[in-house]
Amino acid sequence: MTTKKTLAQSTFELPYVTNFYKGKVRDVYTIKDDYLMMIVSDRLSAFDVVLPKAIPYKGQVLNRIAVKFLDATEDIVPNWKIASPDPMVTFGRRCEPFPVEMIIRGYLTGSSWRSYKNGSREICGVPIPDGMKEHQRFEQPIITPTTKAEQGEHDEDISKEEIIKQGLVSPEDYAKLEEYTYKLFERGTELAAEKGLILVDTKYEFGKIGDEIYLIDEIHTPDSSRYFYLEGYEERQRKGEAQKQLSKEFVREWLMEHGFQGKEGQKLPELPDEFVEEISQRYIELYEIITGEKFVADTSADVPARVEKNVVSFLENYFS
Repeated sequence: MTTKKTLAQSTFELPYVTNFYKGKVRDVYTIKDDYLMMIVSDRLSAFDVVLPKAIPYKGQVLNRIAVKFLDATEDIVPNWKIASPDPMVTFGRRCEPFPVEMIIRGYLTGSSWRSYKNGSREICGVPIPDGMKEHQRFEQPIITPTTKAEQGEHDEDISKEEIIKQGLVSPEDYAKLEEYTYKLFERGTELAAEKGLILVDTKYEFGKIGDEIYLIDEIHTPDSSRYFYLEGYEERQRKGEAQKQLSKEFVREWLMEHGFQGKEGQKLPELPDEFVEEISQRYIELYEIITGEKFVADTSADVPARVEKNVVSFLENYFS
């Protein structure tokens, strides 16, 4: 597998760039101060650590899913996207981001279940009733926000009251963020059900330009969301069996089996080429199930060259 078959990182000389930020997965170029060029690399992170090998087609999968669902929800809330000049790239408006992430949960699972199992009956100020089981559906979805951490730090749970008290978001804006979050989750739930899936939980990020709120970043991708298969959900719950998930959880499970959970002193295991290929195939499968479309990969021999050429060409045309 040659490195040019994947995009592990972008070091492009793009016109009009005024800033650059490298996230765990995304490389974000600020263009003329008012726009962003977001390049979704083939990097894979788990337990807040970037794994040593890039995953073929992963960037295409994530970017295409995000583009599809941004387009499918723009009647609910305006979003940052203007165009997608390459399968791995989205270009859009630069917004001033709110310093919180809006996490919404339809089911008691993951970290919320772990807290509940340890005796907690409240998440981010939201009370949770006694007697619930793992993966059980809440009567109504609950919003459990987190602070948006600086690079290298962990997000922290926070209540709505604390967000407003600390002045992170105004009461008026927070009311809009809640409204948009519920509506987006409802739309995501409907779209998932059409594909035989349950949207279990997800996160949304928002920003502002002037007084207007925009949806930013990605939406409903397997990196930002958890899905269960709808078929057999009730039966598995009745029997107390694990739910069949559609997410990158299988990567975390493989790492845990090999003694890694991102804790201090743990050594990241070497990823065999066969497992890298399996991850790639699983991401393609995720795409096809979530979107209901066949994944047609761009199989360029030199992925970085293709991306840079498409992005430069787009920018020169857009600002000419």
